[in-house]
Amino acid sequence: MIPEPLVLSWSGGKDSSLALAALRGDPRYDVVALQTSMTRGYDRVSIHGVRRALVEAQAAAAGLPLIEVTLEQQSSNDAYETAFKESLRRVRGEYPEVRRIAFGDLFLADVREYRERLVGSAGFGALFPLWGRDTRALAHEFIAAGFRAHLVCVDTKQLSAEFAGREFDAALIADLPASVDPCGERGEFHTFVSEGPIFTEALGVTRGESVLRDNRFMFCDLLPAAGYPGAP
Repeated sequence: MIPEPLVLSWSGGKDSSLALAALRGDPRYDVVALQTSMTRGYDRVSIHGVRRALVEAQAAAAGLPLIEVTLEQQSSNDAYETAFKESLRRVRGEYPEVRRIAFGDLFLADVREYRERLVGSAGFGALFPLWGRDTRALAHEFIAAGFRAHLVCVDTKQLSAEFAGREFDAALIADLPASVDPCGERGEFHTFVSEGPIFTEALGVTRGESVLRDNRFMFCDLLPAAGYPGAP
């Protein structure tokens, strides 16, 4: 059987990492590239706020090329869709055998339907390898598999700002309010993964300053540790 080549939508967080691990563990699939959204000017992953150098280090450690969706600051949804479709045209040109884009979404049906419509309008299908998994079990599976992650963005309307920068471990999961999904699927928090079985080596990171944006989102800046690419 020839495995189906896929491009995986990549945020650098735990759900993307779990999706990559699941796809690599399934002989039906072959992930050939990662696709990530980057905000021009900030040079950071959109929404997550992670530095470009760290995401590029992830891709290198995963042994995969990175395809960029370049967004302007304060990008509208129409502008996002235009940039995303432009990225898919690149996928079509560089990986003509790819027919589907994979996503790490877990249970939000409206998000899934939106992604299916968006990639479908560009002639692609969508795949959701983690869909329907119990999120508490998935969170603990992530830790047990040897992944390491930190919370890089917290929605302070859903979770205390004090969680920004904390390591995603069993203690953190136990501390989450009952209203917060253990995987942050409703946007309560976002993570950056620095270590795990999908990487050839761990990525050294150190915590920088935390900054509140839009009077709502607390971002914790992660920096490459000394001796790693992009380190200050």
